[in-house]
Amino acid sequence: MIDEEFQKLVSNALESLPTFFKEKLDNVDVVVGDWPSPDLSKGRLLLGLYQGVPKTRRGTGYSFVLPDKITIFKGPIEIFSKGNSESIKEIVADTVQHEIAHHFGISDSRLKELKT
Repeated sequence: MIDEEFQKLVSNALESLPTFFKEKLDNVDVVVGDWPSPDLSKGRLLLGLYQGVPKTRRGTGYSFVLPDKITIFKGPIEIFSKGNSESIKEIVADTVQHEIAHHFGISDSRLKELKT
């Protein structure tokens, strides 16, 4: 998949978030990366990464800071989906939602609980 198409899937996933969440996104930048560095992935197939201070940990002194960063990794998603375009679309949407949840302070363990 060409980069522009993948970026469009990420943009569409952000646009399709419920209004409640879109209105509450604050100081976060969502970008596309090709692959995570080996020190980040540690042998795992890392699809996305949230880096920043979750909203639940921001205190009254939280100001004048660089935006949080969410990276959606194209290469691992293409491998995980086996190149199936519909699967890529679903995985991108799920990954964007997963990383946005981290922005709101929801842990991986809590996300697993919510999915069951």
